[in-house]
Amino acid sequence: MNSLLIAGTDTEAGKTVLTTALAAHWQKFSSQQSLGIMKPIQSGVGDLELYQKLFDLSQSAAEITPLYFQAPLAPPIAAAQENSTVDLAVVWQAFTALQQQRKFVLVESLGGLGSPITDEFTVADLAREWRFPTVLVVPVKLGAISQAVANVALARQLKVNLVGIVLNCCQPRTETEIANWTPKQLIESLTQIPVLGCLPYLENPQDLDKLAQVASNLDLEVLYRGFGD
Repeated sequence: MNSLLIAGTDTEAGKTVLTTALAAHWQKFSSQQSLGIMKPIQSGVGDLELYQKLFDLSQSAAEITPLYFQAPLAPPIAAAQENSTVDLAVVWQAFTALQQQRKFVLVESLGGLGSPITDEFTVADLAREWRFPTVLVVPVKLGAISQAVANVALARQLKVNLVGIVLNCCQPRTETEIANWTPKQLIESLTQIPVLGCLPYLENPQDLDKLAQVASNLDLEVLYRGFGD
């Protein structure tokens, strides 16, 4: 499958930073290969608007975000407030159409792997049912180890194809804090999932050159392998 799902342990984990970093890297170094970006469901203003600002994707708003709700709440709650429902058939149709048009498709999920998409369906369920190769973003903070272990356990229980973990500094962190709060070897030992690198705190997360640079410091070979042919 020529797609990669970017999931997180929680909201504000750094999914958008990783998505924009990978997109910036691919557009800078693989310009001959067309890239698509999708945020399948968005509640409130955020990623759709950012992607439209940063990248010339030749995608309409509906192609980037097929389902859009006004309230910044979990999709089933936001949809109910609009007397609507979360129609995943609409998302699937948009995704399959984009996948056929583009060499690579980055799909940014919402919330964490356990976040609800419908009343019965979580992000992890979507990753399993749609067979997404998935990368898990773990923020560098106290409690990160247990969050990583819990999310990987959920992914394993639901048979999600989790290809790796990327650490992300949502705030400025010292090397000591990174080593103490998100020790690579311990996380890998506990989860049996490779840690592909650590994104530093970015004062300007819209600097495309910097985003491409930090992406190049990740183990991209593993992420590319997740895309398949």
